Amino acid sequence: MKKGLERVLVFVMAAAVAALGYVGYRLYQDLVIRAESGQVAIGGPFTLVDQNGATRTEKDFAGHPMIVYFGYTFCPDVCPTELMNISAALDQLGPKAKEIRALFISVDPERDTPAVLKDFVENLGGGITGLTGAPEQVAAAARAYRVYYQKVKGKDDDNYPVDHTGFIYIMDRQGRYAAHLGPNADPERIVQKVLAQL
Repeated sequence: MKKGLERVLVFVMAAAVAALGYVGYRLYQDLVIRAESGQVAIGGPFTLVDQNGATRTEKDFAGHPMIVYFGYTFCPDVCPTELMNISAALDQLGPKAKEIRALFISVDPERDTPAVLKDFVENLGGGITGLTGAPEQVAAAARAYRVYYQKVKGKDDDNYPVDHTGFIYIMDRQGRYAAHLGPNADPERIVQKVLAQL
């Protein structure tokens, strides 16, 4: 009886998490629609630290279109895939890629130190700036971009996943929201959105 009850509780909890994820996704879709119509601002000031330990703000990237992605290095699948697509898009842009600033902002500042980010972005082939910071700095950047993220607690406190918004943002030369791409955006679509800002 006890095992049966445990199975029911696990099923109910899984269903609740899935429902909350769907609701969160629908709410975020609504937010992006409002951003596209100019009702809500996405993007803004931030102060973070790059993979070389240097303090960086949004002003360092002014005058360049940006590709912005929030994720974390310990992500098992989605983040590496999205970042490889961004890296491939930069390769496809050729010399034009020099005009673009691609930012990977960690939502896991506890584990994603500058040194960890440095190894991670270098393995992607370069061209992407990794950014992290104190938890409050990361939270401020996430608020500016209307990004949701939440550490998921489990049995192993050192090996936790982080739920987070999975959009790729395209920002114009003034740092204003221009477009977004959903999860699994292929490099060609990223290139198309970026070229519109050059």
